Amino acid sequence: MFEEKWRMKRSAAEDREKEEKKRKLLQQLGDVPLQYLTPKDNGFHQLWSTKYSKLVIQEADHTPAELHGAVQKAFLTLLHHGCLSQDLVQLKGKDLLTPVSRILIGLPGCTYKYLNTRLFAVPWPEDGHNISYSTEDFFGACKAFYELNRFLHLQTVHELIRNKPWTEHPRHSHQQISLQHNEELSQEDVQCFNVTLINYMNPQTMSYLKEEPYFGMGKMAVSWHHDENLVEGSTVAVYNYSYQDSAMETCKEDAKDALKWHVGLKIAWDIETPGLAVPLNPGDSYFMLDNLNTTHQHCVLAGSQPRFSSTHRVAECSSGTINYIQTRCQKALENLCVVPNSGAIMLQSLEVETVREAEEIHNEVEFDWLRQFWFQGKRSSQCTDYWLSAMARLEEQWRRMETMTSLMLEELEKDYRTKEDQHKILQCIIPLLVERQNLRLEWRKRCRCSLAKSLPAEQRPRCYPFWEEDDISMPLPFDLSIILAKLENLMEKD
Repeated sequence: MFEEKWRMKRSAAEDREKEEKKRKLLQQLGDVPLQYLTPKDNGFHQLWSTKYSKLVIQEADHTPAELHGAVQKAFLTLLHHGCLSQDLVQLKGKDLLTPVSRILIGLPGCTYKYLNTRLFAVPWPEDGHNISYSTEDFFGACKAFYELNRFLHLQTVHELIRNKPWTEHPRHSHQQISLQHNEELSQEDVQCFNVTLINYMNPQTMSYLKEEPYFGMGKMAVSWHHDENLVEGSTVAVYNYSYQDSAMETCKEDAKDALKWHVGLKIAWDIETPGLAVPLNPGDSYFMLDNLNTTHQHCVLAGSQPRFSSTHRVAECSSGTINYIQTRCQKALENLCVVPNSGAIMLQSLEVETVREAEEIHNEVEFDWLRQFWFQGKRSSQCTDYWLSAMARLEEQWRRMETMTSLMLEELEKDYRTKEDQHKILQCIIPLLVERQNLRLEWRKRCRCSLAKSLPAEQRPRCYPFWEEDDISMPLPFDLSIILAKLENLMEKD
């Protein structure tokens, strides 16, 4: 939980810094837009190869036809079964709905966090995991993205090898490199993508698209950003698929690019180097190699047709897997024991560090896992019951931690404790219980906001765990205000 708090504070500080940079940049620009180039402009390919060489486009015919068919069918399966949802995220303390609908698919037990929202990956088929899918269609969809993930990982290795000596035109389609002839890099050296974020964008229903603010590139479906929560220096690979319609087919060749989706790229906070806007054809893939996601920002410029993308990434998961949080729970519960003769339960230790760690884990599992999961409604169960069973186990462990907190509070009231010991424990636990109280009220408020109520019933946030004051199954109340007042009185008596 400490690392999570530190990351949140750092993220908030970075957000403030970015806002100030953005304000100064827009103030400096005034009404004069920055220059950007597209393929029709002279110097486009030279700019790409010198300033944006780590952006690589692989044209559609580079991907096997059978893989195209499976992936595009999988996109439509997810769309037609209502599995793609807008996320209710938090930005600068405000709730907002993403204009993009999405779902996360990836390694079993993996999650991905952005904008104070933890997405729980629908697991793709993985050896050693017995995963039950709700229908054969969902199994087929997850299997397709698993195969695409393997393919794009192999292509990433090829492109990283190619990118080192390569200085020519960065759009290509067929050339392959044999890995055995390269001694510096192999498939095992490049970390596999562990998740893909599936996005769906329909410009016909996205009337609130913002204008790109720096270059005048047009309407943005996704604003300028760096992808969050990735392993440092890892590649992002994106498969692009947009519908072709009659308007596109009858359009003159020189006007087609204006109707296409584009990926925009700029060097972060650089007003000297022109930006780049690269058109995307259905079935194209693009790669942001190595550290490009750190040094540059990218956006997605809206085309005229609905568009899917599968964005494969190496999520930073050191504290973002079900195994991680279950291990943390087990660590906290080591301090709970059963008396052999009576069967009563008690705490093994009231050492300050032991109590602090247990209460920190208590907060972590409640607010970073249980409430995050149920805030997304019932949507995770549409494809598989994987996360429902995982959350049931976490909830059982969390309930035992509620009992541990109750036992610790009872011990504080016993006369045989010295004032010094009591004071040390109070100093330790009061801030953690205040945080617990504040976060419970905050999550409850978020679940009741107007945006939450506007979502379809199966996607509507649920304030859970929640219990009424007279619920005898719970050792402590949901509202901790009375308990906190008593603890603060104990502190004052000292």
